[in-house]
Amino acid sequence: MNATQTTANQLLAALGVRNVVGFFLVLARISPLFLVAPMFSSRQIPGRARTVVALAFTLGLYPLAIVGQRIPTETLSIVELVVKELLVGLAFALCVALLFAAIETAGAILDFMVGFAFGGSLDPITGNQSAVLGRVYSLVAVAIFIAINGDAWLIQGLSRTFDIVPLTASPDFASIGEALTLVFTGIFTAAVEVAAPVLIACVLTDVGFGVVSRVVPQLNVFAVGFPVKVLVGLLVVAASLPFVGGWISDQLQLSVGEALQTLRAG
Repeated sequence: MNATQTTANQLLAALGVRNVVGFFLVLARISPLFLVAPMFSSRQIPGRARTVVALAFTLGLYPLAIVGQRIPTETLSIVELVVKELLVGLAFALCVALLFAAIETAGAILDFMVGFAFGGSLDPITGNQSAVLGRVYSLVAVAIFIAINGDAWLIQGLSRTFDIVPLTASPDFASIGEALTLVFTGIFTAAVEVAAPVLIACVLTDVGFGVVSRVVPQLNVFAVGFPVKVLVGLLVVAASLPFVGGWISDQLQLSVGEALQTLRAG
């Protein structure tokens, strides 16, 4: 134990207490990205790999983040700054993560409308329970996220947060709370926008079979309607997915921009 303490003290003396504190403050802001942000928080990426990448990002952003900052060394001040950094990083990551939550919600709505909700299973991306279309939309969203360099947008956006809210500055928490409230309330609206073409097709199919059941009472609508509704739903999903890709790309840029506008020094 004495040898370990001696080594730690020598390391602190060599690096400087303020440099070490600054490093962990930057790490505190980056960590929420690997807990809630899309792709970065995927269950398919081992925890050790996420930790190594988070440390690598911290090493890259740390020299820029501490420029011109007077890092305190008092324990209480350090704790307050760590909590503040965690909140800032969480607010930024949530603004983007809720976009993917809206896409998963759209998939869940469509699974219920088409009839796939009965076959729910584990989503490999999020680790949550979802049905067929929920997994399809989730995988498509991640694929588009990678194709448009969404990971680079997130990293660039996160680096800009250190200019907007420096390590030793406090953000406007009231503005952050209002923005996150708006984002949360907009999840269902965004989900309906994504699912609208399939929802309309399913409703029209139900109306059509309702008319048929009145005209031809002998027809077993339940036996015929379910496979036809599934076929119509899949055809409209296939036709609308390219437009969903464009919507995801636009909304991702908008989400990163809104996150940066929300984070401002108080």
